[in-house]
Amino acid sequence: MLSMQWKIALVAVVCAGGATAAGVYVTAARPPFSKGDPQFQGAGDVAKGHLVFAAGDCASCHASPGQPDRLRLGGGMALASPFGTFRPPNISPDPIDGIGAWSVTDLANALIGGVSPAHQHYYPAFPYTSYTGMTVADVRDLYAYLMTLPKVSGRVPPHDPAILFRIRRFVGFWKLLFFRERQSPARLNGDPNHDRGAYLVESVSHCAECHSSRNLFGAIKSDTRFAGGVDPQGTGFVPNITEETLGKWSEGDIARMLKTGETPEHGRVGSSMADVVTNTAMLPDSDREAIARYVKTLSPLPTPHP
Repeated sequence: MLSMQWKIALVAVVCAGGATAAGVYVTAARPPFSKGDPQFQGAGDVAKGHLVFAAGDCASCHASPGQPDRLRLGGGMALASPFGTFRPPNISPDPIDGIGAWSVTDLANALIGGVSPAHQHYYPAFPYTSYTGMTVADVRDLYAYLMTLPKVSGRVPPHDPAILFRIRRFVGFWKLLFFRERQSPARLNGDPNHDRGAYLVESVSHCAECHSSRNLFGAIKSDTRFAGGVDPQGTGFVPNITEETLGKWSEGDIARMLKTGETPEHGRVGSSMADVVTNTAMLPDSDREAIARYVKTLSPLPTPHP
């Protein structure tokens, strides 16, 4: 007969094992799409994919540093954060160092699920938390466009996260708390122009990723969404783009700024927003107007203190 102490110890071991097994299960990286998914059959539209690429601001992070060609997507730019230094990968169509060996399904799993072809979680420095709202059609078109770009050899240095964040599996716990796959906070009202803007602002252009402040775990605080906050790299302060600050701007003012970089006060946007304008200037007028329509519906929120 086992003594009471041994019984307690056995129960503790079984409970610990069960908790570990449960933790392993719930934090597993599960891609949302399987290979051969019929949604991805057929070729994407390269011209449309170029617009998705521009709206998604892909070149601003993934272009190889130190050279002028924004379409050489060798990655490697160092992105500092409170959680360590992260480096966007090579997403050129190079089959060895880039994503040339990826399928369109692999790209969809990365953008919509935050899961790599090796079934690992991506760190949320990659804004899949917004991209998850993208349509399958846009992912397919984006893939078609990316495969037409120059191949760039060379892999980027690895991420250098803070010691507490070096175990990728822990991102699974973060996702449980803060990531809602294939869901978007976009508020739709049936107006095609407004709803197109909602899709661009909330998903493809991922505006809230910069124009919001974050909690201790690096997730966007819902009560500061679009109200500005400390730059993700800690180098400045990103402005409030709700009606609290943009109340005097018209939809035309916002659309014009997205094309020219000029503000109604005869100034110009700077810092990372200048890169954003380089991309939004490539969009059709209708998309810039749609973005402006949606931004003007954002409820006024006070700017959080640094």
